[in-house]
Amino acid sequence: MAHYGVLERTLTDALQLTRRPVAVAFLDEPPAGVRRLEGAQPSGCTFWSLAADGQVFYTAPEDHYNCPIGSYTHHIDLPKGRTHELSDTLSLMADLGYIGMAEVPGLPRLDKTPAATVYSPLGETPTAPAAVIVTGTPGGLMLLHEAGARIGISSTSLLGRPTCMAIPAALSTGIASSLGCVGNRIYTGLEDEEFYSVIRADKLAAIAAEIATITAANVMLTQYHRERQATITA
Repeated sequence: MAHYGVLERTLTDALQLTRRPVAVAFLDEPPAGVRRLEGAQPSGCTFWSLAADGQVFYTAPEDHYNCPIGSYTHHIDLPKGRTHELSDTLSLMADLGYIGMAEVPGLPRLDKTPAATVYSPLGETPTAPAAVIVTGTPGGLMLLHEAGARIGISSTSLLGRPTCMAIPAALSTGIASSLGCVGNRIYTGLEDEEFYSVIRADKLAAIAAEIATITAANVMLTQYHRERQATITA
């Protein structure tokens, strides 16, 4: 899909991304011509990292079982014999003071269990994605959010733990950003200066179309504010 390649280049150049944007699609059946990822992974967000590195693949629900929290946010029920892993993980987090159990029912979740989830670099997506994960710095993702505001969508808060809830949150609001959680940073190698913005895919082209305007405006405003600072503080 050539236009996704154009969108990836637009985002990468304008936002100075060092990681490839990741397309995520939720399907009712495994996609033809796409391989299923082999082997076990420790977290759902590990799939983000593999796709950012260039892999194109899909996962089945059982591929997510090792991540009880990610399974929960993606509406994937753990199998009999492993259902305790979700409560065990949440209890550990609550005992540490990391999360309050009262928060759990309010976490964004997918509306239904996907039969297959496709992950790929945006420019190589084999199917129309539902969401696109952009990893960047505050300076770069600021431009993304300002472009979103130009088309009438904006994120009013920065999400924290768990990072994976940013996907269902974005599907609801159009765009959602997450500062990343400690688990995500371990499993994906996310740097201290990086965080995520997730865009609902139907908003992506419109946001990308506004980035050039926002980037040019920020160049001019940079000069304006520097000159103003120099004049006032002289």
